[in-house]
Amino acid sequence: MGQLQRQRVAQLATLLYYVVICSCLTIELSSAQQQPKLEIYPTQEVQRKPVGKPLILTCRPTVPDQALVTDLQWKDNMNNTILPKPTGRNHPPMYTETLPGESLGVMITSLLPEMGGQYYCTASYANTEILQTSVTIKTYVAITWTNAPENQFPILGDDYVVKCEVKADPNPTIDWLRNGDPIRTDAKHVVQTHGLLIRDVAETDDGTYTCRAAVIETGELLERIIRVEVYIRPVITHLPSTLEAVEGKPFAANCTALGKPVPEISWIKDSVQLNVANADRFKVNAQTGLLTISSVTQEDYDTYTCIAKNDAGVTDKKAQLNVLVRPSVYELYNVTGVSGKEVAITCRSKGRPAPEITFRRWGTEQQYTAGVQMDDERIQLEQHFDDDRGESTGTLRIARSQRTDDGLYQCIATNKGDTAYKTGHIAIEFPPDFTHMKELPPVFSWEQRKANLSCLAMGIPNATIEWRWNGRNIKDLFDTNLKIEGTGPRSDLIVHPVTRQYYSAYKCIATNIHGTAEHDMQLKEARVPDFVSAAVPRQLTATTITFDIRGPATELGLPILAFSVQYKEALNPDWSTALNRSWSPDSPYIVEGLRPQTMYSFRFAARNQVGLGNWGVNQQQSTPRRSAPEEPKPLHSPVQNDKEEPVVVSPYSDHFELRWGVPADNGEPIDRYQVKYCPGVKMAGTWHELEDRCKTIEVVETTSYQMIDLSGNTYYRIELKAHNAIGYSSPASIIMKTTRGIDVIQVAERPVLSSAAIVGIAVGGVLLLLFIVDLLCCVTVHMGVMAAMCRKAKRSPSEIDDEAKLGSGQLVKEPPPSPLPLPPPVKLGGSPVTSPLDEKEPLRTPTGSIKQNSTIEFDGRFVHSRSGEIIGKNSAV
Repeated sequence: MGQLQRQRVAQLATLLYYVVICSCLTIELSSAQQQPKLEIYPTQEVQRKPVGKPLILTCRPTVPDQALVTDLQWKDNMNNTILPKPTGRNHPPMYTETLPGESLGVMITSLLPEMGGQYYCTASYANTEILQTSVTIKTYVAITWTNAPENQFPILGDDYVVKCEVKADPNPTIDWLRNGDPIRTDAKHVVQTHGLLIRDVAETDDGTYTCRAAVIETGELLERIIRVEVYIRPVITHLPSTLEAVEGKPFAANCTALGKPVPEISWIKDSVQLNVANADRFKVNAQTGLLTISSVTQEDYDTYTCIAKNDAGVTDKKAQLNVLVRPSVYELYNVTGVSGKEVAITCRSKGRPAPEITFRRWGTEQQYTAGVQMDDERIQLEQHFDDDRGESTGTLRIARSQRTDDGLYQCIATNKGDTAYKTGHIAIEFPPDFTHMKELPPVFSWEQRKANLSCLAMGIPNATIEWRWNGRNIKDLFDTNLKIEGTGPRSDLIVHPVTRQYYSAYKCIATNIHGTAEHDMQLKEARVPDFVSAAVPRQLTATTITFDIRGPATELGLPILAFSVQYKEALNPDWSTALNRSWSPDSPYIVEGLRPQTMYSFRFAARNQVGLGNWGVNQQQSTPRRSAPEEPKPLHSPVQNDKEEPVVVSPYSDHFELRWGVPADNGEPIDRYQVKYCPGVKMAGTWHELEDRCKTIEVVETTSYQMIDLSGNTYYRIELKAHNAIGYSSPASIIMKTTRGIDVIQVAERPVLSSAAIVGIAVGGVLLLLFIVDLLCCVTVHMGVMAAMCRKAKRSPSEIDDEAKLGSGQLVKEPPPSPLPLPPPVKLGGSPVTSPLDEKEPLRTPTGSIKQNSTIEFDGRFVHSRSGEIIGKNSAV
């Protein structure tokens, strides 16, 4: 119990001790808070600050009553009072400013090294107590890059210091890195105080370098990234030392330079030191170096300097610009020479350099070369040059000139600038010549028709012509039957042969200053042709006979114009009732419309301009009996041959159009044709047909048949027969081959005109235009086709009869033949198939088809016939 009380008393004593201690501390703290003082913020007594940075120090009074604080101010390191901020925009390097909370701050806009030292803050409290506190400012220079450009450009081949100048206090240490790796001093690199030396700079030295500065005392570390790009001095790689421009033409020259960066190029005209980029007519591309002149003049002749410049350096190169003057021909005269003597034509030209002069004959491309010509030693080209005056002369000399040397000659003056042309004429005079008339036929006349003897003398100068007859000058004869028109170079002698004495030789005499020439012209009396030499039947059918006719001898200039035949039945003695037919020479001589099994008498005669000769070659010939038609002839030309027979090739793979000509019907009209075609092959020279695939077609009223559904690349044998009331003809056979493959037909998305349609439209348009022009000519000047038709409709009967005579007008009345390679299909004539008739019964032919005279003419491809009596027309001279 007593022990418990003792413990409680001890606890109370301890508690009382702590209460007393806390009371004392409270009393001391209260008395301390009431002690007035000044505090500076930041609170460190010594503060290290970098030079160049702004700084603020704040002085705050800690007093019981702020109202009792007076005369609060700052003193600098020189113990001078720092004044407040003045009004206005200019701030002093150091000033004070009242801050919230009754504090006073000192503001330093940029700390300087000399601003280091101790600064004081003072105040008066309750006018009885001076309060003061201080702070020490120690300045240092922070790492500052004074000369360390971030982009630096060394020049290839030089030594270069990559600049990195650093300012700091205390002094910093410098090291270098490239691409993160340290750079040590070696043969290539030297680390210097103010930078990194790179010896013999190469393009591989391009890259990113790091300059690193550290201040051990302050622990400051700063890096500078420097990009190094190696520059290359400009080098002019292309500029000829001599340039040539042509006066009056545009000009361009290129000055090519290499370097890094790309050089800028300029051109300077040396004589006036002018940058031509600013001159008229000049244009310079500074990037490519291209100099262009829109039109060169003589004043542009000079020395020009091409300057290439970049940040690595400058280089230049000079070029001489020579201005070429285009040649011009200033003298070329036409000259006249005499045949057999020398003639020369001279051409003079100027230009710079002096042009080279050559000649060429007009119409040829070959030029004459200097000196004697290899192909004609008569011709020589002489050339002379005057380079100082820029003139040249060329002379083309022709010795022993000939008539063929007459013509136009082109002078060609050429230099580097251009080529000039001028054309002159060499005229070669020569005595009269009648060589061109030696082969002319004699002149013919008959029945006292006037004849025209034309004499044309070739000669320079023109010849005068006189006519002589029997050695006497015709002008002196005063013969009214001899009339002269023209005296040269052409003269016509009109002879009216009223008596036979005028059929004689006449002499034409031509004269000029170089000589005289004579030419004899013969006027002959023309006669009708002699008897036809022979007329031999070559082919007989029941209704036609084809003859081979050999005409009589003819004179030059009096050709045979036609052959005529008269024929009648042999039992008829009267030739006045005979039928007539005429043919033009070299046409098929075919007599048609005959009776089968009938004997005919024929006689033949020839016709010329004078008239019809005597009938001769009388002969009789009978026609055979009526029979099946002749074999038809397919109108296809073989384009491919096998070993035995020709092959016709179809242009298509699945069809073929067979065409043929109408054969002789042998007395009965052809009523149809039979076409049979079979595919097949040849094996061992023998044709094997596929009988099961043969097709037989009967064709009526046409001479063509379209074979369809054929196989490609296949041979077909085609047999063609003609049929009349008697029977079938012998077959005409051809082998036809189709092309390979299947025809592909593309269907257009929209209607498109075919080539044939376009051609047809074009032809139609041309014809319409011609019709309109012809109509206008008819209305205005009464000329053209329509005017001729109108005049023809108004002709007299005598004129119509005269035109029907041979030798004038167009005998063919049918439309012109088709221009296609194959004639168009024709309609078959005749009546329906009937039973064979008596051989003696007259043929059923259209009314008047036999009882008319007819004329046959052959134009080389087709035979044209015309009904009516043929009367030859003699051409008046």
